[in-house]
Amino acid sequence: MASQERPLHIVTPTIHSMPISKLTGYDVYLKLENLQIPGSFKIRGIGNLIKKASQHGCKKIVCASGGNAGLSAAYAAKTLGIPATIVLPESTSGFVIDKLRNEYGAEVLLHGKVWDDSNKFAAEMAKDSDCLFVHPYDHPDIWEGHSSMIEEAAQQMPCKPDVIIASVGGGGLLNGVMVGMKKVGWSDVTCIAMETIGADCLNVSLKAGKIVTLPDITSIACLGALTPSAKTFEFAQSFEKFHSAVVEDKEAVSACLRFADDHKLLVEPACGASLAAVYGTIIQDLQYRGKLGDVKSALVIVCGTGSSTLKQLQAWRDMFNL
Repeated sequence: MASQERPLHIVTPTIHSMPISKLTGYDVYLKLENLQIPGSFKIRGIGNLIKKASQHGCKKIVCASGGNAGLSAAYAAKTLGIPATIVLPESTSGFVIDKLRNEYGAEVLLHGKVWDDSNKFAAEMAKDSDCLFVHPYDHPDIWEGHSSMIEEAAQQMPCKPDVIIASVGGGGLLNGVMVGMKKVGWSDVTCIAMETIGADCLNVSLKAGKIVTLPDITSIACLGALTPSAKTFEFAQSFEKFHSAVVEDKEAVSACLRFADDHKLLVEPACGASLAAVYGTIIQDLQYRGKLGDVKSALVIVCGTGSSTLKQLQAWRDMFNL
């Protein structure tokens, strides 16, 4: 059993990307959260939440997730010696199911077409007083845990970035990034939130001026939430230098492939959405429209590898003729 004093995540490097910097003409730094043991940044926040709960008598956890949150919850629970039940959408890959069961010893249940269905079912299961319902992204302890990546980056980078780029699903990562930015005095830094079309609940909500629930997820990127968290919507509206942008699945997959060539690392399309901002024209488009000034450095949160496999990435490459 892990020490209760030690965090469940590892300190990840923030590296200067020479190939992407050469491409963009400005310094691009990468916070490599894909190197976390469960495969993504989510172990920071979910690990923080579960560890705190275990210190207050939690005996078991239930979490609904089609990927990274479930993997992180199961890993945290196993490390702390707590039984875990992970509820997955029926579309979840066999790779994730096997990993949860065989590596992390979690009980796995399949329920619902999309994450929202699984989440409602999981919440009903977690009625016992000693059972923790682990929401994948909507809890202050999760945001607090995620904020640690920005605190690390502030110590690792040689300068304050002009731009921070992060992917958005339900908003847990973005909330953590913004909490971290405030902690380290980076509130004046531009933040760009990236989504793929078809999993763009935040972008659609901001355009509507209210929180919107998507009818379905039609993107291959497992950003996965139909509705953004209320705190994410609040942050996005109140943060002075905030921009929401979307890319097509093809652009996200292309970014994953280029990143694999440039850095020999495999990431998922949800992460590719952020990388597409520097491999593509998102920065230039914002500058052209007068919404972004001169950029000398950018920090990209490489959020995770998740359920991606080489075989799956090759299949997506073929699908989009890349």
